[in-house]
Amino acid sequence: MNNLRKIAEICNTSADFNGKILFDEPMRERTTFKIGGPAELFIEPADEKSLMFVLNELHALKLPVFILGGGSNLVVSDKGIEGCTLSVAALKGIRFDGACLHCQAGTSFDEILDFCILQGLGGLENFAGLPGSAGGAVYMNARCYEKSISDVLAGAEYLCGTKAQDKKHYGMNAADWDYKKSPFMAMHGSGAQPLILSASFKVYRDEPARIKQKCAEYMEDRERKGHFRYPSAGSVFKNNRAFGKPSGQIIDEAGLRAFRIGDAQIAPWHGNFIVNLGNASADNIKELTAQIRTEVKKKNGFELECEIIFCGK
Repeated sequence: MNNLRKIAEICNTSADFNGKILFDEPMRERTTFKIGGPAELFIEPADEKSLMFVLNELHALKLPVFILGGGSNLVVSDKGIEGCTLSVAALKGIRFDGACLHCQAGTSFDEILDFCILQGLGGLENFAGLPGSAGGAVYMNARCYEKSISDVLAGAEYLCGTKAQDKKHYGMNAADWDYKKSPFMAMHGSGAQPLILSASFKVYRDEPARIKQKCAEYMEDRERKGHFRYPSAGSVFKNNRAFGKPSGQIIDEAGLRAFRIGDAQIAPWHGNFIVNLGNASADNIKELTAQIRTEVKKKNGFELECEIIFCGK
């Protein structure tokens, strides 16, 4: 805790840092599930310069760091997150260079699609209503309505270190990607901690009215499917083509639809959604997820793979 207070003091007194510094910040306020205990220290740099400054200081003190994007695919422990939680949510910005749309990591897809409608840029409509940020969507290789981020990604800027020279450019290579898997996940698994700073998407000129209509159709479909009725993290399990059916259908056929533990419930309208009915805990979500996997394995031998990420103490 002394080192955490030292980092906070350094940031508060430095002209090189601009942003938020909060102790014991409730993570339920920072995730779409509305679940999670406090982050011991929560830092949200307002710009890339401040981000680099914080990373250098954290590295010097050897403090554990958890990178937070839009919080749309996370279940944070009820005990919270130790060390420093570093949010990129304030790193926002969109620029079109005539060929690609360049978006900073914290830019939401609502903001991206609003820009596309205004500027007449098509190609990203499938992601209308996608919760979370550009950086998180790239990291997870988000997929919506049969289109993956890897289908529209041109490249990305990312950090794999704590210095400006650690900033790298990733040029799109389709061989690096798979269904809801990105090369950045593989980097993390090897011990590195990649931090996506920005993403470049392939877009094309189109009529604003047509783009707006397509976005509205996807949003209406999400509403019909109950995506916004309760706090959730979207799909809980990845679909596996080898199973021959979507995970939601497999869960339904196992007789689990609407099953609940505490205030965590499998959505009555969609087997692959778990919703927070009001006061669900992270433990409720974890227990319910484990129960689903056990029952599905017992019924047909399938090993469902979690899409949501459990993190924290």
